[in-house]
Amino acid sequence: MTTDTASGTLTSTPATARSHMAMLLGAVLVATSFPVGAAITDGLDTLVLTFLRFTLAAVLFAPLVAWRHGLTLPTWRDLGRYAVLSAFLVGFFWAMFAALRLTSALNTATIFALTPAITAGVAALLLRERLNGAARLALPIGVVGAVWVIFRGDLSALLALKLGWGDVIFLAGTVSLGIYGVLVRHLHRGEPMARMTFWTLATGALWLALLAAPRVGSVEWSTVPGHVFAGIAYLAVFTTLVTFFIYQWSATVIGPTKVMSYTYLNPALVLIIGMLLGHAMPPLATYPGMILIVAATVVLQRAPSHSTTIQRDAAT
Repeated sequence: MTTDTASGTLTSTPATARSHMAMLLGAVLVATSFPVGAAITDGLDTLVLTFLRFTLAAVLFAPLVAWRHGLTLPTWRDLGRYAVLSAFLVGFFWAMFAALRLTSALNTATIFALTPAITAGVAALLLRERLNGAARLALPIGVVGAVWVIFRGDLSALLALKLGWGDVIFLAGTVSLGIYGVLVRHLHRGEPMARMTFWTLATGALWLALLAAPRVGSVEWSTVPGHVFAGIAYLAVFTTLVTFFIYQWSATVIGPTKVMSYTYLNPALVLIIGMLLGHAMPPLATYPGMILIVAATVVLQRAPSHSTTIQRDAAT
């Protein structure tokens, strides 16, 4: 990544182009996680389910990291960095599964649309990242567009939305995810991103092992439906292992706010995935919301982000 010394803005590089393509793939995978999570969350204890998801992802990723970069034990200082990252990540995924027991997928999708704005706020505090006026306008427009699509342009449905404890839990989890996205860039020390991803997963599995240990023994494994294990495998490989690597690498290339802006695409992608599965076409009333989402995402990707972290990385 290079910096235009005259304007202070970031210029496009092959790495940024690859990062945006990777984020599009990551956005599609994330869009599939909500229906899969909703389908399996009642089949197993929330903490145990999340523990299995992290552990399986770490076990599958370990051989690749060992082959490409070596798998030496990190120092206590580095382990502390990874543990902090994983704590916020575990908080989000636990909140997602816990919330889905108490609230609807519609409510969680609505709250999830706030992630880019939350991330921008955290980035401004921790990284002193500043977005230009167009980008500051795009953030609320993206929220409006996402909510528009979620409620299919029906204002009465939006006004009828009732929030409960499940929604409060998921909002806390969404804040945790926003903090995680910012800390990835803040805590990265130049190590291969695959290694950072693995140790984030491994320390996350350790956090969850401590929390889930009292509950694992009470699970009647023979009665757990097969589709729950299949769902855990899918979430571990595609929406945990693959997306973690994509998000962590992209956050160091294009910045956390631009990475999280891709979550605006989630409602529209959910509709597209539904159409591919044979569901009915979305009503015309959702199309203005999709246009707002795409416009907000494009503006945020093109907006220069100025921070001391970006300036430091550009110099190297």
